[in-house]
Amino acid sequence: MDLWAKIKDTSFYKVSASGNDFIVFLNLDQRITPEEGRLLAQKLCRPKFSISADGLIMIEKPTCNQAQFAWRFYNADGSVAEMCGNGARGVARLLREIGLVPNTFYLETLAGLIYAEVKGKRVKVALSQPKDLNLSFSLRTDYDWFMAHFVNTGVPHVVIFWEKVEEAPLDKLGPRIRYHEIFSPAGTNVNFVEVTHLEDEKILKVRTYERGVEGETLACGTGASAAAYVAYKLNLLKPPIKVLTKGGELLEIDINAENDQIYLEGDTLILCKMEVFEDSIR
Repeated sequence: MDLWAKIKDTSFYKVSASGNDFIVFLNLDQRITPEEGRLLAQKLCRPKFSISADGLIMIEKPTCNQAQFAWRFYNADGSVAEMCGNGARGVARLLREIGLVPNTFYLETLAGLIYAEVKGKRVKVALSQPKDLNLSFSLRTDYDWFMAHFVNTGVPHVVIFWEKVEEAPLDKLGPRIRYHEIFSPAGTNVNFVEVTHLEDEKILKVRTYERGVEGETLACGTGASAAAYVAYKLNLLKPPIKVLTKGGELLEIDINAENDQIYLEGDTLILCKMEVFEDSIR
C-alpha cells in the first residue's frame, strides 16, 4: 500500500506552542511506519508547497505501563529528534482536549518518560534529566573564538551569551556551530542568549538555530530550558527563570535544586483539524 492510500482518509491536527507549530497524527494502529513518517515530515512540513510546520509528531501506543501514549518526533527535514519541549506541550494539550488523557500523564519519548500537566491552555512538562553539562569552554570557528556552554536537555544544545542578542549573526554562526566537529556526528542546536530585564525582573532573551529545521525558529522549548539551566549553573539567575522567545512569548523554566529536574511551562494553541490532499505529499 502506498503512502497516500494510508493517509487519504486520515485527519491530522495542527498545534502550536510559543511559535513552534507541529503536525500531529494519531497513529495508534501504527499503520504508518517509521520510514514513512520521515517521508511525511519532509513532504508535509514544507512551507508554501505543503502544510508547513517545524515538525511532525506520530502518537502511538506506549511500550511501558507508566505512559499513556508514546510519540515519534520528526524534524521538518525528516530527521528524528529524541525530544521537543514545545512539541510535548502542544501534544499534551491536544490529547487532553480530545479526551484521551487526564490533566496529568506521562508521554513516552526517545529521551525517556516526560511528565505533562495541562492547566487549560497553559501546559507544564518535566524534561528528561539534563546531562553532559560542560560550562565555559573555548569554541573555535572560522568566524571567531567563543566562550560556549553545552548541555543536553533531551537534545543537545550549545549556549552562547551575547550582549545584544538581536545583533547576533545567527544565520552565519548557527550552521558553523551546529555542524562543528566537536559535536559530530549528531550535531547540536545553537542558542544565543542575552541577560536582560523585563520591567524590574531579570530574564533571558533567546534566539535558537534548530538542528533539523536548519534555521532560526520562533521558539525552542529545550533550547530555552538549556539557556535557563546554564544561567542557573553560572549563578546568573535563580529559578524560576523567564525566557523571552523570538516569537515574543514568555516561557517559564523552573529547576529543582535537589535533583536538577527542569520544568518547562507556557501557553499552547490548538489550531485546526484537517484532512490531507494528495498534492501536499507530491
